[in-house]
Amino acid sequence: MPVLPTDTIDLSLPQSTFRSLTRQSGKRRGPTVAVLRFVEAARIESRFGRKGLDQVREQVAWLLRTELSDKEGLSTDENGGLVLTLRGAVEWQTADRLSAIAQRLARLPVRIGADQLTITPVIGWASSDDRPAPPDLVTLIHRATDAAEQATEHVDLIPRKWVPPRTAPSRRKRGDASLGRAIAQNVFTLVVGLAVPFLLLVLADRAGFDISTPLYLAVVGALVLTAVAVWTECFYALEPERPPREAAGPEPAASAIIPAYLPNEAATILDTLAAFLATDYGGPLQVILAYNTPHALPVEEELRALAAREPRLVVHRVPYSTSKAQNVNAALELVTGEFVGIFDADHQPAPDAFSRAWRWLSHGADVVQGHCVIRNGGSSWVSRMVAVEFEAIYAVNHPGRARLHGFGLFGGSNGFWRTQALHETRLQGRMLTEDIDATVRALLAGRTVVSDPALLSRELAPANLRALWRQRIRWAQGWFQVSRRHLAATLQSKELSVRNKLGLSFLIGWREIYPWISLQMITVIGFLAWRDGGFSDVDFLVPTFVLATLYTMLSGPAQALFAWRLAAPEIRRHRAWFLIYLVLNAVFYTEFKNHIGRVAQLKELTGERRWAITPRQVEAPVGRTA
Repeated sequence: MPVLPTDTIDLSLPQSTFRSLTRQSGKRRGPTVAVLRFVEAARIESRFGRKGLDQVREQVAWLLRTELSDKEGLSTDENGGLVLTLRGAVEWQTADRLSAIAQRLARLPVRIGADQLTITPVIGWASSDDRPAPPDLVTLIHRATDAAEQATEHVDLIPRKWVPPRTAPSRRKRGDASLGRAIAQNVFTLVVGLAVPFLLLVLADRAGFDISTPLYLAVVGALVLTAVAVWTECFYALEPERPPREAAGPEPAASAIIPAYLPNEAATILDTLAAFLATDYGGPLQVILAYNTPHALPVEEELRALAAREPRLVVHRVPYSTSKAQNVNAALELVTGEFVGIFDADHQPAPDAFSRAWRWLSHGADVVQGHCVIRNGGSSWVSRMVAVEFEAIYAVNHPGRARLHGFGLFGGSNGFWRTQALHETRLQGRMLTEDIDATVRALLAGRTVVSDPALLSRELAPANLRALWRQRIRWAQGWFQVSRRHLAATLQSKELSVRNKLGLSFLIGWREIYPWISLQMITVIGFLAWRDGGFSDVDFLVPTFVLATLYTMLSGPAQALFAWRLAAPEIRRHRAWFLIYLVLNAVFYTEFKNHIGRVAQLKELTGERRWAITPRQVEAPVGRTA
């Protein structure tokens, strides 16, 4: 990784500042050095010359001086960046401080003459307390520069701390170990969720305490509460929020970003691009394919040839990328549109998608999430089940929640952002569900996120249970990451209303508790059968139990009915799919997803965060049905 040569560093000011902070630190933490660069520096210098880049740096330096104390230093280097010499602090405090600086700079309007630009800061930093580390300024600047290079590969506004190089781990076969770990994780969650509570009930009973009754009432209450939320969202979804009839202004330039991992999407990407290039949009439309691949593929030649014929298409290989977030952030630097649609590589948007999204955005929305429809439902029973589930999510849950709680969710695809809002938010590849993380961060920043069930895009679903498990375990773990990261900030936010907080608390808080609570009805019934001598002696006809059970169990059929009523036409015509989904959901699928949620939490808490690619299933022939 390249480092800044020593002779390009202006040490006149930071050297004295560094010595002063080092003397003051004593037994406390030593000073920190941060290197700040701009992703757009080369383009700015190419367009405006060195004086233009110097003007940008001066404006940034003016803002930074308001962030620094009198004892801290700010200087320049010849590569167009800035060097900050900061007081020592614990790592999380320094990271938070630099992150706040990056966020402010991303919102800073920079002027060069009559032009107004936005900049993308990347920050790397190193501490004089790091080891091995002689407290030498030049060494720290080199290390901070290395870290800034790492930050440049992500472009997500997250400052990177320098870490010592590590030797590559030896390769070893992991198949059997991974399988064994997976089995152990599944068994462990069942033991914790069932055996441990049952044992506690038995021990309490033998000690003379009956805690089964309060536990039973608590579980019934939790199940009823969840059912109430489902029913309420269903009824609210009947009258979703609709976009204004007319846009507030002419359709501006727009961009589409399609992130892709080509080995996985080589078979579908050309069809995807054809669908985007056929979009009916009144303004200029730029289509950016931002992809990564571990090796050259034949389809890359076809993509380059297509881009040569089609000026609206930009094909951009991101060589350092290992995630969707990196591809999107890299593409954002090429965007020319006033707003951006983000789509996975298997999506085919409706012809009017960009025009409909603009009607929302032109009237003040910052993010618009559309309705994702499965187009390969005929491939297998799994894809048919997912096709109905997506209607329950995008036609019922999302619009119902938006009306009930006052916010929508960006689902990672078929979502449209104001370019400036996306520039300031970015996607963060360290999160397994970077879309939900971006949603919550946008809401916490006061952004408006809306849901439109009539804004359609069609995608491919997993076609077998293994692919579905891999997809959903990543989703569930990503949701848990978001909960751990943002739940406290959500409750303390001054930007969110009480209505918003209740909705987000249910969405990223309750959803993580519920999979464990849902198991406890089995625990309670099992305990009562053990205590009373068998299931035949348990009185199941208690009115509270009967009524709560009926109400809770009917929420599933109700959701399936509402999904059928509000589904996209090509899914709604398959009534048998909804009936099959209703049965599978009752006997298998609900607990399947709850179990995935429990296993995902265990994976996250034990630090297992591997990204598993979901294989793409080519669309089934049109005539094939259930």
